[in-house]
Amino acid sequence: MTATSLPALIYLLALPLATASTRPNIVYILADDLGWDDVGYHGSVIKTPNIDNLAAQGVKLDNYYMPSLCTPSRSVLLTGRYEIHTGLQHGTILMLQPLCLPLNEVTLPQKLKQYGYSTHMVGKWHLGFYRKECLPNYRGFDSFLGFYQAMGDYYYHNVSTGPFNGWDFRRDDDVIAQEYAGKYSTHVFAEEAESVIRNHDTSNPLFLYLSFQAVHTPLQVPSIYSDMYKDLIPDNEEQRIYAGMTTCMDEAIGNVTRTLVRSGLWENTVLIFSTDNGGLHLLGSNWPLRGGKGTLYEGGVKGVGFVNSPLLSDHVRGTATNELIHMSDWFPTLVRLAGGTLIGTKKLDGYNQWETISQGAPSVRQEMLLHLDPLYTAIKNTKNDKWADNAFFNITTRAAIRKGAWKLITGAAGNSSWMAPPGSNKKSIHPESRNGKVVQLYNIDDDPLEQTDVSDDNPGIVEDLLQCLGRYYKDSVPPFFPQQDVKHANPALHNNAWSPWE
Repeated sequence: MTATSLPALIYLLALPLATASTRPNIVYILADDLGWDDVGYHGSVIKTPNIDNLAAQGVKLDNYYMPSLCTPSRSVLLTGRYEIHTGLQHGTILMLQPLCLPLNEVTLPQKLKQYGYSTHMVGKWHLGFYRKECLPNYRGFDSFLGFYQAMGDYYYHNVSTGPFNGWDFRRDDDVIAQEYAGKYSTHVFAEEAESVIRNHDTSNPLFLYLSFQAVHTPLQVPSIYSDMYKDLIPDNEEQRIYAGMTTCMDEAIGNVTRTLVRSGLWENTVLIFSTDNGGLHLLGSNWPLRGGKGTLYEGGVKGVGFVNSPLLSDHVRGTATNELIHMSDWFPTLVRLAGGTLIGTKKLDGYNQWETISQGAPSVRQEMLLHLDPLYTAIKNTKNDKWADNAFFNITTRAAIRKGAWKLITGAAGNSSWMAPPGSNKKSIHPESRNGKVVQLYNIDDDPLEQTDVSDDNPGIVEDLLQCLGRYYKDSVPPFFPQQDVKHANPALHNNAWSPWE
């Protein structure tokens, strides 16, 4: 494969509207709950040869951040806006909740369609479904095969909460769960993605969003994959299944990539791989990072990601970038890569990072909001924190921000342990209680594992970051988190399928 020359690439990016023959195909692959240490190239015992090879030949994103939970990360990806600006900053969308990504938000597929893209989604949505206008086909995707909820049975494609149970597997608006009963979702999603690629009309560029269910719970995988780990992970069946789920997903990614090559699309394709957040404690491994999914430590908000494409400059292939990149950056990056403009969108929080990724230029991003949830104020004891009465920001609010090398955390940060990876002789580390000290400050460049809180030694930095959090709070919209609608959302009222009810 030959790379596009640097002058040609610069010319492509300068065009306000690229031609159909030069607009690249974009394939965005999202893993669910994949931990930092759950890929081979980070030292895991889990076998991920396809991911490893793609990362090795592309650009690894070693300073890549996202929200720590499913719904917020997906909202940020598809809008380019922090979740504090869409009202989705509190938790995730619940099964019976009348809530979705606000309908007045412009989504990435909607924007790409303006520039001639065929847009297809396969896999997990989790951005709400209580109205039909919330669904993928109404948010910019030409086709959709997948499920609406956060999780479900990998084989029978149903999901329950309390007394409510329903099918959750669709092709566009049609429920197809029973048609696919017994078929493992990772295989189904890969086969659908391959079909989309093979049948793509090359007169238009392709945007394919492949959002795997794996490796989210429940723990399910064909035994051929989990049996690979009988010797590597002999003492923990759950972790063997999890490892098998990861390897199965890796195999699927290899199949999709080979189909891109065989279909003649690869030479003009940008492939992005990303997790949506850190790995779940006791299953996924974020070692040596601290914390995991749902926490504000690096293991929750710093994720695995890379870009591979023939359009990358030769000198960045096989490298890793330590430049700051946030999940919100994909929206402006991919729109500009498609030759588009950001006219008609709301104010974005993301930045165009294509030159950083494809040419090794410095990132234009120096600051990123990692979390800010005013509804989550579990911390009550602040008696030993000198910042308790500061004038800038309520330190009981769960929040985190990165600015340059510095990272500030307030409120309840979540599980603060360093959890040892499966199949290793390493020992997990559990820190002592903070005893009423709430504010935490880390120099991530010097202390990437967040081992030493230096807030007492750097009051000026703490004050500056608290002021930043205060400004973000003033600029935010209130969290939208309505009560669940148990009366109308019951799948039994909708042919036993999770369906829009308003």
